[in-house]
Amino acid sequence: MIANDPLNLDPISTRQSDIIDDARENGRVGVDALAVRFDVTPQTIRKDLNELCERNLLQRVHGGAVLTTRVSNLGYESRRMIASDEKRQIGIKAASLIPDDCSLLINIGTTTEQVAKGLMTKKDIVVITNNINVVNTLAGNPQVEVIVAGGTVRHSDGGVVGETASDFIRQFKVDYAVIGVSAIDADGSLLDYDYREVKVAHAIIENARHTILVADNMKYERSAPVRIGHISQINTFVTNQLPSKDLVRICAEHDVAIELSE
Repeated sequence: MIANDPLNLDPISTRQSDIIDDARENGRVGVDALAVRFDVTPQTIRKDLNELCERNLLQRVHGGAVLTTRVSNLGYESRRMIASDEKRQIGIKAASLIPDDCSLLINIGTTTEQVAKGLMTKKDIVVITNNINVVNTLAGNPQVEVIVAGGTVRHSDGGVVGETASDFIRQFKVDYAVIGVSAIDADGSLLDYDYREVKVAHAIIENARHTILVADNMKYERSAPVRIGHISQINTFVTNQLPSKDLVRICAEHDVAIELSE
């Protein structure tokens, strides 16, 4: 089906409509894969993506494009597929910074879920989380005690949100916190989509002695409407690629250690 763009311009092509369908299903589309699928040159696909971005239907990222989502997040499964290898490596790196015999808080996110997978080899740790996916990952490890925050379970991603979850988190004072975000602004603001989730993130940061932020480089290119806080509140930032020079400078000014996963 040929879709019309929101500005009432000329209809987009059938190929461009299929590209948008792919982006909706997978969260992201890549130039090379699309060129193979449609049997056209990468230059043709880049032209398609540029046109779709000009119409605010997609947003360009390195090597492809993602859906334009400034007020609502992508589906959880789609988010899992975006930068999946990068997130896995970030998870391994972040988990390596967490010792045995400690306590930690973990919030909602596909990257924090990867950190939980990296924690499977740890011994004698206590994990408090509002992320049902983290619970499912760690529940089978007898060396890990898992405590689940109470509250409303969000059907879209298994996150436990709301005031009840925030109040529950505030009962603890842990050694480490691992948090993920939906976007990182150029001024260092940490952003997300759901204000209920942000309240839980506030409680997690406030009640940890050392906070680890985990985020892949696509988070530098995204935006979201709700402010969690500022990167200056973080102790360690684990990512797969250095951010902009300005953001690196902000981290240096506030003694935020940047750890690269590769």
